[in-house]
Order: sequence, then C-alpha cells, then structure tokens
Amino acid sequence: MNSKVIRLILLGAAAYVTFVFMVIFLYPDKPENMDWQDREEYNKVQITKLSLGATREEVLALLGSPDITEAKMDSENSIQVMFYRTQHVRADGLTTQDECTPLLFENDLLVAWGDGAYQSYLRS
Repeated sequence: MNSKVIRLILLGAAAYVTFVFMVIFLYPDKPENMDWQDREEYNKVQITKLSLGATREEVLALLGSPDITEAKMDSENSIQVMFYRTQHVRADGLTTQDECTPLLFENDLLVAWGDGAYQSYLRS
C-alpha cells in the first residue's frame, strides 16, 4: 500500500513539473494579454533591446501595437512616432504621452527614441 501512495505522489509531482514547464516555456507572453502594470515593465525591457535602424515591423513584432501613434509625411520622408507606455503618472484610466516612451521612425526605420528625441522632432 505504501508503494502505491509513493507512486501516486511521484506521478502527481511529475505531472505538476510538466505542467509548469509547459506554461513557462510554451505559453508566449503577448503584450495585448497583459494588464497595464505588466505591460509597462514588458515595454521597458523590450525597448532596451532595440537598436537604431530596426524596421517598424520588427518593433511591432517585439512590442505589439503602440498605445498612441502620430504620423506625418513631408516631401521626402514619412515620419511616424509610436508611443509605448513605460511609466505610471496618473490613476485616471487613460494612457497619455507623458506616460509613454516615444519611438521615432523615418521611412519605417527606427531613428531615435526617448523624450529628448521627440522634443527635438517637435521643434524641427
């Protein structure tokens, strides 16, 4: 009888370890499935992985849809600014630009990010 109980305990432990492994390694972290606090932390980590010259599609694959976006086109270039929430400012239920990190794209290539880059873009 004791050997049956031990076998059931070992079988249950093995099933639990298998389930945990599958959840951790096989369940993808998708930004759209996260709550706002997890999404902020996720965005912060992913933005540190960016490099200048990344395509807009690569950034979208890494970070998901932006919280806010702006775009304009002049005679030579298309400019897009995508804002990703990275800090909590007000508990009002809205995501505003001051709670986001801006990513600036020129002709679908990442050319700069951060508030200083965005302010410089606004002045130009």
